Order: sequence, then C-alpha cells, then structure tokens
Amino acid sequence: MEERLISFTLYGQEFSFYSDVPDDEVQEAVSILRQELGEPERCGPTATVPSSTLLVLACLRIAARHVSLQRDFDRFYAERKKYKGRNELMLGLIERVTTALDT
Repeated sequence: MEERLISFTLYGQEFSFYSDVPDDEVQEAVSILRQELGEPERCGPTATVPSSTLLVLACLRIAARHVSLQRDFDRFYAERKKYKGRNELMLGLIERVTTALDT
C-alpha cells in the first residue's frame, strides 16, 4: 500500500502524518485515542491543551491497558497449558470410544 497524508483533529488541533496504514485502521486508532482522552464533543476557540501532554497521557493509558491484557492472557495461557495434557487424554479416550462404537 502506498503512503498517503492522514489528518485528524483532536482537541481543536490538527495532526497530519504520512502512513500506509489502511483507512479503517487509522479511524479505529483515532477513535481509541479519542476514547482514552475523553475528548469533548466540541472545543471552543479558547480551548488550548498541550498536545504532548495529551498524547503522553493517552499512551500511558493504552500501555496500562496493554499490560493488563497481557497479564490476563498470560494467566489464561498458563491455565490452558496446565490442562493441555488432560484435554489430550480426554480427546484420545473420546476417539477410542467413538471408534469402538463405530465398529
């Protein structure tokens, strides 16, 4: 995919950059950023917020969510791994019973 100019407005400030990311992914990322920042519906002309502060805050919130999801996944994976042997044993037994019943 070819790089193109992507622009969006956040807290009354326009941000532009070049990217080859598909439009739907860009829109989803911008939506997540707006959700994380709690962007109000409208910003008046006097609304000035340091964009660097907002972006760092959004990054920290997204990173915290990532850490939480990674921990949840690691717990889930460890739990699944613990029962993997039992699941394979059960599947083997089911297959043997099914084969025996089919003959």
